[in-house]
Amino acid sequence: MSYRSIFRPDLFRGQNIVVTGGGSGIGRCTAHELVSLGANVALVGRNKDKLTTVEKEIQEAGGSVTTHSCDIRNEESVKEAVSEILEKHGAIHGLVNNAGGQFPALLEDISAKGWEAVVNTNLTGGFLMARECYTQWMKENGGGSIVNIIADMWMSMPGMGHSGAARKGMLSFSETAALEWAGSGTRVNAVAPGWIMSSGMDTYPEWYQEKILGLAEANPAKRLGTESETSAAIVFLLSEAAGFISGSCIRVDGAAPNAKGNWPMADHDNNKPFNGFHLAVTPKIFQK
Repeated sequence: MSYRSIFRPDLFRGQNIVVTGGGSGIGRCTAHELVSLGANVALVGRNKDKLTTVEKEIQEAGGSVTTHSCDIRNEESVKEAVSEILEKHGAIHGLVNNAGGQFPALLEDISAKGWEAVVNTNLTGGFLMARECYTQWMKENGGGSIVNIIADMWMSMPGMGHSGAARKGMLSFSETAALEWAGSGTRVNAVAPGWIMSSGMDTYPEWYQEKILGLAEANPAKRLGTESETSAAIVFLLSEAAGFISGSCIRVDGAAPNAKGNWPMADHDNNKPFNGFHLAVTPKIFQK
C-alpha cells in the first residue's frame, strides 16, 4: 500500500520541504504525503530515533528524505539545522511548522518553567524556524510557502492555557509575516487542527484521556479528525493552488468552535472520515 493523497501525482516534484516534528503524528503523516507527491523532505525533530524510524518508512516507499536533529527552542540550533538543510538540499521551497507540545494543567498550577516550556515550543520555536527559512533562503530566492500548525483555540483552551496563548500568538505571527514577507513571494498561513486521532493522545495522563474519550460526542461531526485530513489542508496551502492565500487559517475541527448550547446537535454517523495515510495507527486509548 502507499499514501492515498487526493492531490495530483508529482505536485511537488523538485521541491524541498521542511517538516518539523516529523517523527510522529501529523508531522509524520504530512511528510509521507509530501513524499508521495514527489517532494524531497527534510525531517526536523529532537528525537533522533523517531526521525530515523520515519526516514526508513519513507525510504522503503521510494521517497527522498533527510533527518536533522534540532531543538527548535534554541536559536543557534535552528540556525545550524536550516543551514544544514540548505547544504544537503540546495533550497527550501516550503516549511511545515508542526513541532509542538503541551501538558494538561490549570493555570493556577502552571509554574513559570512549565509556561515557558510550552510557549517556547509552540511559539518561539515556530518563529525561529520560519525566520531562518525566510532569511537564509526564501527572502532572496523567490519566496516559498510557510504553514504554521496551531490548534482549536478560538474559544480559549481551558486546561491548557499555556498552549492556547502560544497558539494564538502563532496565528498573529502568521498574519504579520504574511504582510512583512509578501514582497519576497513568501506566503505564510496556518492550519488549526481540532481533536485529531493521533499518537500524541497517548502521552496525556489517564485522567485527561478520559476526557478525550468523550470529545466526539461534543463535536457537531460526532467524531474526531484524522491525521490525513489535517495533512490535506497543509498540502493545499503549500501548493500553487493556494498562490493567492496568505495570512489565512484553515480550521480542521468538525465545526467544534461553532457548537452552541442553545442549538441541539443531532446524533448521527453521516460525517465520514478521510483516511489516506496507509501507516496510520489508532491511538491506544481508543483500542481498550
